[in-house]
Amino acid sequence: MPHSALSPKSAATKRSRLRHPLLLITGIMLIAANLRAALTSVGPLLEQIQQQLMLSATAAGLLNSLPLILFAVLSPLTPGLAKRIGIERTLGMALLLLVAGIVLRSLPQNGMLWSGSVLIGAAIAFANVVLPTLVKRDFPSRAAAMIAGYAAVMSLAAATASGLAVPLASLNNLGWRFSLLCWSLPTLLALIVWLPQLRRPPASTAGDTQQVSLTLSRSPWGSALGWQVALFMGLQSITFYTIIGWFSAFAASHGTSPQQAGFELFIYQMVAIAANFVMVFILPRARDQRAIAFCSSSLIFIGVTGLLLLPENSLIWLIFAGLGAGSSLVLALSFFGLRSGHQHQATQLSGMAQSVGYLLAALGPTLFGMLHDLTQGWQLPLSILLGLTLLQMLFGVLAGRNRIIR
Repeated sequence: MPHSALSPKSAATKRSRLRHPLLLITGIMLIAANLRAALTSVGPLLEQIQQQLMLSATAAGLLNSLPLILFAVLSPLTPGLAKRIGIERTLGMALLLLVAGIVLRSLPQNGMLWSGSVLIGAAIAFANVVLPTLVKRDFPSRAAAMIAGYAAVMSLAAATASGLAVPLASLNNLGWRFSLLCWSLPTLLALIVWLPQLRRPPASTAGDTQQVSLTLSRSPWGSALGWQVALFMGLQSITFYTIIGWFSAFAASHGTSPQQAGFELFIYQMVAIAANFVMVFILPRARDQRAIAFCSSSLIFIGVTGLLLLPENSLIWLIFAGLGAGSSLVLALSFFGLRSGHQHQATQLSGMAQSVGYLLAALGPTLFGMLHDLTQGWQLPLSILLGLTLLQMLFGVLAGRNRIIR
């Protein structure tokens, strides 16, 4: 909405909400830091968890996939929740659920691991959807840079949690339970910092509501542009989670040690974080996002092609893929605001795209593994993954055109 269209009451509400912008930005970054750490801290401990609880391989795999499934199921429901209670309160509720879920997951009682994981998945699903909308609403002129910044913080915290998981488990007799419990502290800090935002008046006023009703567009579920954004989100998610989930096994089949494979995956994530930060400077300067979408997808294409044809140079190819993954993630998150006409539509688009995206992210590594089992090799699954990166290029260029859902 242009500044001149704001009613005096709406303008006063916005000034009240942004009276302490540094506190709001700090809260956003702390929320972002907690959107992946509770998940990435599980993978390095999964073998310990599996042995202690006598979980089957299927159950252990479900433990990793359960949050992604909840993301897919709950993301379309989040816009309605945010409309009823407000974005700030939705984020506050998400943080409270996240603290509760992390604590429950660490308790020794039977079933608490699963109950806590469900709460964690639900909490992150709610926050995933509304955080880009909050940025679009309160920082419209700096939305792309803010999203790139919080994506970098989210990725950095995720990598840190993964790296600290095993060392933290060795500090206490509780082992993996203590390690997982530790991530309740940064979440609690984020909740405390976010509490002042819960006292702010809701962003929507009568004037805002009237303006939105005049410009209300159709649901993104019925829009070609909405599906282009959603499929770009999903396709970049498939490649990222497939590489994270299967690279170690792929590398081992080519004679790479587990230590070297872990190091290369660490580099992959660090390069992706660097790409997140680079997008802070690139995105705000672009007239549209077609070239960025094509280049970021092409980097992933180069990386997957290299793994397919020259796997002995896997570190080089992971660097290419990491650059593409980091820039694609920021672009996908930015599309929620860039391709929508107002904050309510941005929330709807975010919910739709993340539902489709995380459903594909949950299915992708599973299907990749099935293809590997069927063929007893990596050629077919990597070839199909390569084809999906070509589709990502196509949908990225389509979604990158400078337009909004109407």
